[in-house]
Amino acid sequence: MIDLQVSAQSLEPLFNPKSVAILGASAEPSRIGGMPLRYMLQYGFNGAIYPVNPNHDEIQGLKAYAKIGDLGQSVDAAILAVPARIAVEVAQECADSGAKTLCAFTSGFSEAGKDGIVLQARLKEIAEKSGMRILGPNCLGYFNARARYYPTFSTSITHGEPKLGTVGMVSQSGAFGSHCFVLGRERGLGFTYLATTGNEVDVDVADCIAYLAYHDETKVIAAYMEGCQDGEKLMTALELAYKRGKPVVIQKVGRTEVGAKAAFSHTASLAGSDKVYDEVFRHFNVYRAQTAAELIDIAYLLSFGIWPTDNKIAVATISGGAGVLMADASVDAGLNMAPMPEDTQARLKELIPFASSRNPVDFTAQVYNEFPLVTDYVRAIFEEGGYDSVIAFFSSLLFSEPLTKKIVDALLSIRKEFPERLFLLCAMGPAANRSLVEEHGIPVLEDPTHAIEAIAAVTAIGQGFKDGIRPAPSTDCASTIFPGPINETDAKKILANIGIHSPIETLAKTRDDAIAKAQTIDGPVALKIVSTDIHHKSDIGGVELSLTGDKAIGEAFDRIIEKSRTAHPGASLDGVLVSEMVSDGVEAILGVQHDPNFGPVILFGLGGVFAEVLRDVSLRLAPFDKEIAHQMIREINGYPILAGARSTPAVDLDALATSLSHLSIFAAVNANVIESIDINPVRIRTSGIIALDALIVTKT
Repeated sequence: MIDLQVSAQSLEPLFNPKSVAILGASAEPSRIGGMPLRYMLQYGFNGAIYPVNPNHDEIQGLKAYAKIGDLGQSVDAAILAVPARIAVEVAQECADSGAKTLCAFTSGFSEAGKDGIVLQARLKEIAEKSGMRILGPNCLGYFNARARYYPTFSTSITHGEPKLGTVGMVSQSGAFGSHCFVLGRERGLGFTYLATTGNEVDVDVADCIAYLAYHDETKVIAAYMEGCQDGEKLMTALELAYKRGKPVVIQKVGRTEVGAKAAFSHTASLAGSDKVYDEVFRHFNVYRAQTAAELIDIAYLLSFGIWPTDNKIAVATISGGAGVLMADASVDAGLNMAPMPEDTQARLKELIPFASSRNPVDFTAQVYNEFPLVTDYVRAIFEEGGYDSVIAFFSSLLFSEPLTKKIVDALLSIRKEFPERLFLLCAMGPAANRSLVEEHGIPVLEDPTHAIEAIAAVTAIGQGFKDGIRPAPSTDCASTIFPGPINETDAKKILANIGIHSPIETLAKTRDDAIAKAQTIDGPVALKIVSTDIHHKSDIGGVELSLTGDKAIGEAFDRIIEKSRTAHPGASLDGVLVSEMVSDGVEAILGVQHDPNFGPVILFGLGGVFAEVLRDVSLRLAPFDKEIAHQMIREINGYPILAGARSTPAVDLDALATSLSHLSIFAAVNANVIESIDINPVRIRTSGIIALDALIVTKT
């Protein structure tokens, strides 16, 4: 696996170069090859700049060179802005000249079809053989706000330079990355870096996250993702960011199912690839934003450096209606709208008798006449209420510069007295007046509901840092299996070795054998075809239930064999499983699915309509311990059924958690062998669990 510290060090010449060559530099500042040069000259990048274009002696006031080899020296960074037909040749020239990094604007690679895929493979080979790191191709570029270095052709830079701050951003989409940058800039968000990764022939999102994690001046990492090529590297980068105390918020798009594999494995159809990303993000304390606006709001709030570890929130407002709206939003977001202490409520009532002092605390517009009352109210909320977060709603107050100064004066002492608490102003006004508030460490958001949601997000992140990443359990004692066909009886023997047992059952080879073996089982029996070539037995009539009597059992045996041979003429039939009927307990599904990016994923859900229709399942990356398994069980909406709803007996949750943990350890140890496991259905009883069916598919 790649060493991300070494990777981050190798990206330093890309993000913080002392010299840069622009291949395909243009004298026209509005062209793709002209904009990076224009920005660097306009904004004062202090490194050496070398325009390269064989058709010019001078470009935008700088001496131009015919080829990068004519410079007579190597450069830290090269920018590729040439047509696709010569891009690989020019990239090789950059590598031959000793360029340490290359940012490839050029499109026409893997996104353009078969010929482009060939070109991209050649570009990848150049990176691997030379050690020159390549960002792109087909990317919009990047920037370093502190160095005022803008190797990009995004027009967003033309209407405003980035504000210097603490947020580093990476986006797989160039245009959308620029969109997020502008949203952030207009919000007042300060940046360290923005990188767009394009086709990711070499440098990918994980590399950039790792670089930002190691960068001391970057305190918050924001990202836009469509997918990843190396799940292990991404998880390592996210873990690195966590260990270095850098909160990460990601907008991941593309909520699709696994695809063709879903038709083969029931578990796969439920454990859609997008759900696996949710689990990866949860495991590494990454908050998943659903919209670009949410991504920016959360990154903005995180940039103030305060993320509460508990969720007790107070709403202070000049508007009763806004207070109710924000109270509803707080409850919806899982925040605790605990009331103010009763003695504090009584005391605040004396200050403004017609105000509401419970929570929301509505001090009404009366405070506009007496701004010191704002100080008294908010201090009481923090000091006596003990809230972790406080949001104060002041509508359009910030449109008035005099009122802005008054509210700053009223709140500044509170900000200083409680520096560890999250304090947010919800108000509208021009950027200049918002900045007057922000420079004192008080963030400003305009929409009440979105502001509450942002508070909930940073609180979740704070709680994640408080809880820590739980270490994986030991896998030393887990057994291993080998690739190859595994029938149901062998699958159940394997599962029995990890503590997941089956009903009383035995394999019958003939009709008479089935009748004889059924006689050894007390009560009705089930018959099922056993074959490594038939995975979905019930679909072909290969299962019959609740059978009693020799005649019924013999006829069922014959029907199952006949239907199996008809449906799968070439299948190898190992026999028919004769099993006791188990009807007590709650039906569930346990499964393993090998995700192509992230490895084995464990699935749990109730059986029947809950899994098939409602898709009420929970996922975890393997391996995990019993405590995580219990969390997984409690997450499903059907959990009350397991816990004993409507006077029904509770099932053996500890046995279920143990089975899930053991299954996860087994899957992790055999990650290179197992494609999927379906234990469906499982009966969770008041004591123990029973696997009624089991399918283990290994990789070919």
